[in-house]
Amino acid sequence: MSEEKARVRDILRARKNAMIPEDRLRFSARITRHLMNLIKKGETVMVFTSKEKEVNTKPLILALFKAGNPVVVPIIVREDVSLRLSYLRDFSHLVPSTFGVPEPIGSEIPADAKDVDTIILPMLGFDRTGGRIGYGAGYYDRFLSKNPGIRKIGIAFACQEFDGLPVDENDIRMDCIITEEGIVYRNGGCHGDQRDPGT
Repeated sequence: MSEEKARVRDILRARKNAMIPEDRLRFSARITRHLMNLIKKGETVMVFTSKEKEVNTKPLILALFKAGNPVVVPIIVREDVSLRLSYLRDFSHLVPSTFGVPEPIGSEIPADAKDVDTIILPMLGFDRTGGRIGYGAGYYDRFLSKNPGIRKIGIAFACQEFDGLPVDENDIRMDCIITEEGIVYRNGGCHGDQRDPGT
């Protein structure tokens, strides 16, 4: 399984890297629009802070600020392969940190996982059964296994879909997956304006 995962990750990285920056920005804006239709007023949303070539979450975080939703971001703790949580109230507080991921180092406002209603996850790849493959370190799978009550929404570009994704018992399935084409998977985790794919 690990060899197959490594092969699939290589394929998916190549697909993602082949995208042009303009498409990434345009598709990220579409994903934000689809996603904001699913966010309830007042719910606390945990959002990954994107690196280059990922779905750009800056428009999403700014939209959540504007809507008045509390925003929580993860901070990577390499020592025990865990995530520490912090509220984010100003985008300028993010600085490149572990693995180049933007984190609010020096401006942390501690948050508790039990206060998070929905988590927005990065995905290297996905399939239409709710399967998700990450970058291999397992930070999010460990976090989700300890906090099973949080609604899990994975976001990715459509080119990151992979039929028959090699997932195992440690890979947590998503409640909902969104690409620039709309909601491509739902398992009771998507409520709100179910717009048609591609709108």
